[in-house]
Amino acid sequence: MKFICLGFKAIGQWFDSDFASDDVATARAREDRVDLGRCTAFVFLHAGCLGVFWVGWSWTAVAVAVALYWVRMFAITGFYHRYFSHRSFATSRPMQFLFGVLGSSAAQRGPLWWAYHHREHHQHSDKELDAHSPGRHGFWWAHIGWITSPRNFPTDYSRVKDLAKYPELVFLNRFDALVPLLLGAMLYGTGAWLAHAQPALGVTGAQLLVWGFISTVVLFHCTCFINSLAHVFGRQRYVTGDDSRNSFLLALLTLGEGWHNNHHHYMHSTRQGFYWWEIDLTYYALKVLSWTGLIWNLRPVPVEVLEQGQVARVNR
Repeated sequence: MKFICLGFKAIGQWFDSDFASDDVATARAREDRVDLGRCTAFVFLHAGCLGVFWVGWSWTAVAVAVALYWVRMFAITGFYHRYFSHRSFATSRPMQFLFGVLGSSAAQRGPLWWAYHHREHHQHSDKELDAHSPGRHGFWWAHIGWITSPRNFPTDYSRVKDLAKYPELVFLNRFDALVPLLLGAMLYGTGAWLAHAQPALGVTGAQLLVWGFISTVVLFHCTCFINSLAHVFGRQRYVTGDDSRNSFLLALLTLGEGWHNNHHHYMHSTRQGFYWWEIDLTYYALKVLSWTGLIWNLRPVPVEVLEQGQVARVNR
């Protein structure tokens, strides 16, 4: 009976992440472990990529996969991270919801769960309570293992009260599988329509769906590199008391998130590439978006922070 109840609970949580969910205190009191049930989605997602051997490829499918990667990476870095986690700029309530929808399409759970864990990470960076510190828990646990642990499953809404007061954001957070499922259906439907309307493109519904899987998997791992690689490889400009590092390569892959040591030194700035030579594509896109009036009050890097970095660079 206990096994049946646990199975029912696990199935329910795939549709509603708050369904029969343990309170945060109870969950956090448990030991970290890989939960096989939570691994199902990752296995399914990665296995879906193998479908490429059956559906093949087309320039259209590859272009869609690349576009989905960059658009959703911007949604994660610009919205999930710099807006929901750090509130480094302001926007309207309707745009806030749209940002949440776009971020949810990346299949990296809901905006409140993401923001809660990221705020926890900054508070305990590379200390025992940091859920994804490679120095404390090992590289692979920091990269992906921590996400599968029941200890990290619930959302602590008390840590994101500024966001939890919006019922539409709570809805997105609870039903975090909804947007990715709708995206998958849209990809399949678009591919099926193109197969009929533009057969010369060589696209099918299954092909577009599989390349959507590929895009999502690459996006997931590149995002997770910030938790793992950005605390192992790169340079430290600022003394932050943790292992955060700056990496030009990771900055390119993640549209600017690779300037991780900068960010851990001063997390409130919209910009993470503090200097002109530090490419931060997310910031450039947010700056352009601010010209439209859809977002505003982008927080700058304080002059004293820039001066500290220049001193550190000279003394290196």
